[in-house]
Amino acid sequence: MKAYEYYTQGVCSRQIHVEIDDQGRISEAYFVGGCHGNTQGVCSLVKGMKMEDVISRLKGITCGNKTTSCPDQLAQMLEKILESA
Repeated sequence: MKAYEYYTQGVCSRQIHVEIDDQGRISEAYFVGGCHGNTQGVCSLVKGMKMEDVISRLKGITCGNKTTSCPDQLAQMLEKILESA
């Protein structure tokens, strides 16, 4: 199990924490800041999912007039984790 932190950009949340198991699945995720109910819901939904599946579902989602969103930031984080592996 590996833990990762990511500082978000362009969204209300400030940081994302995830734990990835040896099979590339998300075992834990949480956001610091942002809309608590929404980010808590996203975290609950992605638990147990493979990183690639989360990326394909969340990448490109926007929030209001922003070019990104908290879910999109999570997808970007996971892409960086996969790139560094």
